[in-house]
Amino acid sequence: MIDHPAFPIHPWRLAETYLDLDVMPQTESLFALSNGHIGLRANLDEGEPHAVPGSYLNSFYEARPMPYAEAGYGYPEAGQTVVNVTNGKIIRLLVDDEPFDVRYGTLRFHRRTLDFHTGILTREVEWESPTGCTVRVRSQRLVSFTQRALVAIHYEVEPVGCTADIVLQSELVANEPPPPSELDPRAAAVLAAPLAAAESHEGDSSGYPLQPPAETAALLVAPQRLREPDEHVMHDVLCILAGANQPMGEPKQGHPVLQVESGEGVRASSPRLSDQGR
Repeated sequence: MIDHPAFPIHPWRLAETYLDLDVMPQTESLFALSNGHIGLRANLDEGEPHAVPGSYLNSFYEARPMPYAEAGYGYPEAGQTVVNVTNGKIIRLLVDDEPFDVRYGTLRFHRRTLDFHTGILTREVEWESPTGCTVRVRSQRLVSFTQRALVAIHYEVEPVGCTADIVLQSELVANEPPPPSELDPRAAAVLAAPLAAAESHEGDSSGYPLQPPAETAALLVAPQRLREPDEHVMHDVLCILAGANQPMGEPKQGHPVLQVESGEGVRASSPRLSDQGR
């Protein structure tokens, strides 16, 4: 239990009224999303800072040997460890070439809410960059209860009192380094880089299979983007499929740069969040 003034009590939602980096490990767990198939720790959209990056799939793990200097009766010969799969929830924001990072510039407010009715995690931020341009960022994240292999992110950016060049970069990151642990050095050596590319699909729409070096089922990851340039709307839906080979649409090359004036906005969104099952 966290006894902290940033967490007021509400009957059907968990709320955080400001960001405290000292309790980030706990808040990443409290605001985590899961549907029994996919689990996402509540890392910030921009990826950093973080305590423990986490994206998990049910039954996706690494089997590792457990050697001993001297064998004994009942000692297990192997162990299983859940693997942190490819992280597809990162959306990096650049405002006039300044990366959005809560540790720099001025964080005017930062709020997060997890609605227990809808399962939607909402984040609202107002941030002033080191160059003096202020932006409001609003994001929503969910894991679907009706399509269990689907993660959706809705991302909005609005300049406040300035004109700015806005860049959004959506990334797939594999083998993020876990926090150092001295509990079992054998596991740390095996899990330093558990995922390896099984194939390369340059410009192919079928995704990028990744799998642990051991003989286990492959993991197919593919981002799906639909672009509507006239409305500055970018759909970014991350589909994570385990053990399947389903085309997910052609990946978009490069990162668009949009000049946005005060009062306008940029949205990067998934299909309707209201489709989430209750």
